[in-house]
Amino acid sequence: MEVRVGIVQSMKELEVEFPDGTDREALQRQVEEALQGDTVLWMTDRKGRRVGVPAQRIAYVEITNSSERVVGFGTA
Repeated sequence: MEVRVGIVQSMKELEVEFPDGTDREALQRQVEEALQGDTVLWMTDRKGRRVGVPAQRIAYVEITNSSERVVGFGTA
């Protein structure tokens, strides 16, 4: 699962890839709680790195299923 977080007044977005089997609903609740409580949204990626974003700086959050990225001229 991948999560993209848009940051206010930044052209870049934060991309975090979660381990397979991550509970999508629990992650969504975690995001909603951070936004309501005006705290820091902490996420741990599949390699164990922790990323924190102040909730007041979050413009949007996009949760998608991980997809294999095709490089080159191959067809899917």
